[in-house]
Amino acid sequence: MDWEFTEDSAFKALYEAFKENEEDSAMEFLVSDGANFYLELIQNAAGEGIDLSDNELMEEFQQEVIESLERN
Repeated sequence: MDWEFTEDSAFKALYEAFKENEEDSAMEFLVSDGANFYLELIQNAAGEGIDLSDNELMEEFQQEVIESLERN
């Protein structure tokens, strides 16, 4: 993926909310309190020309987001 999503304001907000929430599982956070931030990040990806309608690309993107949240 050519887009550095970790520099996106939606990801930064998602990351801050994840850390403030003190949730251990990024996946659980994304489907609950982080859903709005994640949706905005997906919309921003589309704005960057990334087609997440492909299931494989969407899964790859989601995994990268989860890893980035849990790594930092």
